[in-house]
Amino acid sequence: DRKLVKEVLEGNSTAFKTIITNTQGLVIQIIYKMIKTQEDREDLAQEVYLKVFDKLASFKFNSKLSTWVGTITYNTCLKFLEKKKIPILDVTNKEGAESWDMLESKALGSDYSPIESYIFKKESGQVLASEIEKLPPLYKTIITLYHNEEMSYREIGEITNLPEGTLKNYLYRARKQLRESLLLNYNIEDL
Repeated sequence: DRKLVKEVLEGNSTAFKTIITNTQGLVIQIIYKMIKTQEDREDLAQEVYLKVFDKLASFKFNSKLSTWVGTITYNTCLKFLEKKKIPILDVTNKEGAESWDMLESKALGSDYSPIESYIFKKESGQVLASEIEKLPPLYKTIITLYHNEEMSYREIGEITNLPEGTLKNYLYRARKQLRESLLLNYNIEDL
């Protein structure tokens, strides 16, 4: 990270392209989970990398460069949502839902062939991705960073500026809302 940053600050545009390449997956994940329209997503991605370039000299190496870029991405998305008056969190709670793992294990019981089990897993993955997209932006982002990007609570906390306890709570709520939505909208036989 230090070498790349130094090269960019010395005017090496190839080094900045490397930073973009190394962080674009994370940036895309955050933007796509928080922002709905494609045009806004593209504009925000450009804005993020302009900010990264402008602020690169102030990067203190207190975290990984990718975490720092993720923080800029998250904050840029937050400001955009606030400007548009779009809530980032819906704290509506509903009680009593069976876990997705329990549903999956029931569906993959001994009555199913390996082919049927494979089809269930593939279709359930598509259903799950679709239902994740329906979550509030903050929940989608936290689930994506934790499960897809395999980031620790500490790293997610650095990006979102949320304490670890709050992140764990939000992740629990996001999973619960996801579970309830799946149970409400899908019969296990439909998967």
